[in-house]
Amino acid sequence: MMKRKIAALMMTAVLAVSMLAGCGSEGTSGGDTQKTDDTEKTIKIGVIQLAEHPALDASCQGFVDGLKEAGYEDGKNIEIIYENAQGEQANCQTIAEKLVNDKVDLILAIATPAAQAVANKTKDIPILVTAVTDPASSGLVDTNEVPGGNVSGTSDLTPVKEQIALLKDLIPDAKTVGILYCSAEDNSKFQANIAMETLKSNGLTGAEYTFSKLDEIQGVVDSMKGKVDAIYIPTDNMAAEGMATISMIATEAGLATIVGESGMVDNGGLATYGLSYYNLGRLTAEQAVSILKGEAETATMPIGYLEAADCEFSYNKDTAAALGITVDPSKYE
Repeated sequence: MMKRKIAALMMTAVLAVSMLAGCGSEGTSGGDTQKTDDTEKTIKIGVIQLAEHPALDASCQGFVDGLKEAGYEDGKNIEIIYENAQGEQANCQTIAEKLVNDKVDLILAIATPAAQAVANKTKDIPILVTAVTDPASSGLVDTNEVPGGNVSGTSDLTPVKEQIALLKDLIPDAKTVGILYCSAEDNSKFQANIAMETLKSNGLTGAEYTFSKLDEIQGVVDSMKGKVDAIYIPTDNMAAEGMATISMIATEAGLATIVGESGMVDNGGLATYGLSYYNLGRLTAEQAVSILKGEAETATMPIGYLEAADCEFSYNKDTAAALGITVDPSKYE
């Protein structure tokens, strides 16, 4: 009797071991169970965008499309956690902290305030910035050539000299040009300084007009009437948000606006010779792929710039007609 009990116990043990072995082989055979190998995990990419307007939206879309083309597709082998601060810097801080707590593998920061917020929250997670004019002067990197930390990315430094040349060509009688921008944006001030020097070298007078909030724009533009002959606006996020208001007031006053990018033209600016923010986003995606593949590190990855061939001329036909300005696009192609 005792021998039969021992035999039965041994048989039960053998069956149990067999069942456990079967579970183990199923988990490592590529079946439906979750893979534990780190190389197979879903990559998490956090995106923090300062605000919604055409330029920033285009850079984000270019980034997503560039990743997909390289084999990194949201919902398949990567997860993109997208957050928009709706133009509020306080929201940038909250979003930055959330992305760090989510332990994402890489962060895309679109526009300077968003980049500064997330760069202050982590020194470990790779951060790529875009739609930032000069990362070095914004305190994001040691130098644009050798960033030296966990931040790199791409610059949207606009061709200011070419834009001022466009202003002279389209508004030849202009003598005094108002430079309109948000005083809270470091990169806008950087561009305004370049514009001031360029105007001076072209025999024109520049006058700065600044605002710090959207609801100040109308009053500032109104104050330019009778004092300037044209308006120059660099790639400024708050100005881009308020471009419809700027254009309405300026056009009624007979003031042409030469702007930093094509999204502003779509919203009433007269013309620009500017960057493609979509292509800028794709360039940033190329950097991201290099980092995700372990082929590059942010510390030694130079800030990327688009080539001159990526700049494009655009103008607003309705605004030109309202101002009585004839534009020949073939001159700028």
